[in-house]
Amino acid sequence: MRKKIISIILLVAMVLTMAAGCGKKEDKKDYFVFYVNNELTKVVAKKITLQHTSFGKAQVKELLKDLQTQPEDATLRRTIPRKVKIQNIDLISYQITVDFSKEYYDMKPTEEILTRAAIAKTLLQLSQYVTFTVDGKPLVDASGANVGAMNLDSFVENPGEQINSSQKATLKLYFSNKAGTRLVPETREVHYSSNISLEKLVMEQLIEGPRKSGLLATIPSETKLITITVVDGVCYVNLDEMFLNQNQEISEPVVLYSIVDSLTELTGIDKVQISINGDTSGKCRYTYKLSKMYKADDRLVTKESDEKVESTE
Repeated sequence: MRKKIISIILLVAMVLTMAAGCGKKEDKKDYFVFYVNNELTKVVAKKITLQHTSFGKAQVKELLKDLQTQPEDATLRRTIPRKVKIQNIDLISYQITVDFSKEYYDMKPTEEILTRAAIAKTLLQLSQYVTFTVDGKPLVDASGANVGAMNLDSFVENPGEQINSSQKATLKLYFSNKAGTRLVPETREVHYSSNISLEKLVMEQLIEGPRKSGLLATIPSETKLITITVVDGVCYVNLDEMFLNQNQEISEPVVLYSIVDSLTELTGIDKVQISINGDTSGKCRYTYKLSKMYKADDRLVTKESDEKVESTE
């Protein structure tokens, strides 16, 4: 009889343990929401915990709702502008498609690029691909080309936000010859902090000017680099208005392709678009439209041998 009572007690304990296990809630996973800073220079991640624990529209809507909300950090802005509405969400196991209202196209190029990156990177935590449509039609970029499905490889970013170490890079830069008619390559080794992207480093070195004698800087030294972003192989360079104070003795194509040819030397950059204070409606000077994306062109490059110049920084 005693053995029977003990067996019953053990059985009840086992049942209660199993019931407790079945009733245990699934652990909530931490995610990141990506916001754009007020200066429109970078995308910043903030950790959150989703209330919905299983993949589905509820999770997508929860993330998008955060992107539509003004973050507590005063240095950041809401990622999705107030006037831009989310009209539809469609998802399958490996792709999320978000349809935005036509006001999406009211954003300036730099704002749109950063907004696109922030939204996509947020949603790519749930799916392998993210696609945007506007009023039911595929999203197109500033040049009119379809953006298509985005994955993490679509965005070149600097992983060193939490790392600040010294690195060395060999850059191939293009400056003007004395006559202002040709491009001359200059290869230099530069020591730099890992929290700066290579494309930004290239632009800073171009603005600094050449170190080889007999060459001319193509960008005015007082020019400020506002933002630089790489998306889908296109490098978007946003300069301030001082860029327009160019040396008139240097031809316009030499100025333009000094930037284009230098940046496209980097892996992952195929085209370059330049804007002035986020505006692409003007021209580099008189002829070359800023709204166009430019590929590398070596027809202006001299055949002179490269001279390696090492940074002493």
